Amino acid sequence: MSLRRFVNPSFRLRVPSVNFQGNRGRRQFFNFARKPKSATVLGEDDLFHPFSESPFPAVKARGEAIRSLAPCPICSSGHGGHMHAETGTKALGVKFECPDCGWPTHCSREHWEMDEEHAKFCPRLQEVNEDEHDLRSGRRMHEFELPGPQAYEEAISFANWDLFWYTRGFSSMDTERSRRHASKLLTYPLTIGSVLHQNSGLTPNNHRITPEGSRSLAALRTVLHVAPGAPDTEEAGITKPQIRIFILGARAESSLPPHVWEQLCMLFPSCHFHLYFIGLQVSLPRLQNDLGSQVQTSTQSPEDYSAVAKPTSEQGKPPSYVPNVYEPPTPKPIARLKRTRSSLKLYGVPSYTIPYSPQLTITGMQANYMEVHAQFQDTFDPYTDLFFLFSPGFGFPSPLSLSELDGKRCLQIASPTEWGPVVPALLATRCAIFITGFSPADIERDILSLDQVPDVADEFEWIVTPGENPFGSEKWEVADFDPRVMVKTNWGLWGIRGKGREVQANY
Repeated sequence: MSLRRFVNPSFRLRVPSVNFQGNRGRRQFFNFARKPKSATVLGEDDLFHPFSESPFPAVKARGEAIRSLAPCPICSSGHGGHMHAETGTKALGVKFECPDCGWPTHCSREHWEMDEEHAKFCPRLQEVNEDEHDLRSGRRMHEFELPGPQAYEEAISFANWDLFWYTRGFSSMDTERSRRHASKLLTYPLTIGSVLHQNSGLTPNNHRITPEGSRSLAALRTVLHVAPGAPDTEEAGITKPQIRIFILGARAESSLPPHVWEQLCMLFPSCHFHLYFIGLQVSLPRLQNDLGSQVQTSTQSPEDYSAVAKPTSEQGKPPSYVPNVYEPPTPKPIARLKRTRSSLKLYGVPSYTIPYSPQLTITGMQANYMEVHAQFQDTFDPYTDLFFLFSPGFGFPSPLSLSELDGKRCLQIASPTEWGPVVPALLATRCAIFITGFSPADIERDILSLDQVPDVADEFEWIVTPGENPFGSEKWEVADFDPRVMVKTNWGLWGIRGKGREVQANY
């Protein structure tokens, strides 16, 4: 259970313009002649709606999914074997919506009134309810308007979200809701950037970086940054090698628009990044025949994309909402950009590549990492390559594999179909491996699982000690199978690398 979900925003940077040259010789000042924009669906004081009464089908569908999946906390806890008078059986479904938070939380009003623990969760649930409606309200999302390149003489602070937004020139985050929206959008690129940058808040002084970590990061930063005193500009990176970031087990992060990932490039103006999203649930581009009236831009034949994605016409009308139950669903297909091309022939798995800008190339592969590891294993360099695993779930039981010893489900880090062969292969590269978790318990569970695998235990050394990630999402993510289960994306961060062994001559 990774609980990684992302409401994929389609908002891009919109800068109001003044059009002084209109059609047919007319001059249009301050855009008065333009068509009026669509009105806002919901006002700022009208964001709270019970799920069953929501004006948005996706929110209504989520409420129905929760009612079919979540147990009533009073029924499931027993409370002296409480029985329902109507049926004489214990009811487990949540049919009653809390009037304070709007979520389906209990099987009846009676049980809602009995539950003294619900008051602990209710404020957070109300907050998430309003956030979900705000995202769909139709208002202009100022928090999703991203700044352009940073002037080379302007330093960026990575102490926390507030200082980062201020030093990067973001719009003012005036409300907690804006902070939650912006942090959820940017948590993936900023988690990477805040670790790698020379101004990172993770330092040996606060005991987050170990001596081994200092050496690993120093090697990466010799390529990421220019010499002291030199301008950190695009021209300065002409002779630099490419930085490759392998994001394994990618799900929601693979569906982020490329212009969001471009924010990572703006932290390192002289670098060229190549991001590899690799995982069975990586989002792939829509097929060309799904674009309707859009112009076909690729020269690849339709057969090249047969294994990449299925047309919408074959799948039928997609559901309004897919429940996030234990194994999160694959994100929806991403938009096909002008330069998107198939990489199926290159990697032998459903894949695509987008050379988005001179500083950013993105490749997505819908496959297990071990299917493509052989193509990279002789090319890894700790100076230019690193791995990121966002909430990999090492310590969770595998839904696919059983232990040979007792026949029980083995951990995912030991599963031969999941992380079992992957982690030893990553350690053998000696490149830095950074892992996040969605809660303190999740991080502890993943770390303890390392000692239960012979090929991993005692084969790694710490580079970043476990602790809170200053650029984790501030938005609560609620589980559909139990609204009391709430986590925050990328709450914590830690890092390891393969253990080095010094060889002494003439020993």
